[in-house]
Amino acid sequence: MTAFRSTPKLTGMEVHLTPEQQNQLAELAAQRGRDADALALEAISRYLEEEARFIEAVKLGEAALERGEYLTHEQVGKRLDRLFRS
Repeated sequence: MTAFRSTPKLTGMEVHLTPEQQNQLAELAAQRGRDADALALEAISRYLEEEARFIEAVKLGEAALERGEYLTHEQVGKRLDRLFRS
């Protein structure tokens, strides 16, 4: 059984960047003709989407493992050998 934690609702957030990160963000935004805030929000959105995909892939892998659908280390090695010989 999975334990669920309550997720706090965020009403506002500040992100503190190092001076180097601020400069990098400003340079990228200028190169793209974009606002630095919009570029930061886009980066955070991409990160969150990728994390969600990763978590889903892990869950799928765990479910397959529970069903006994996996390869042993030896089986993986044999498949790689065949792949590289082709």
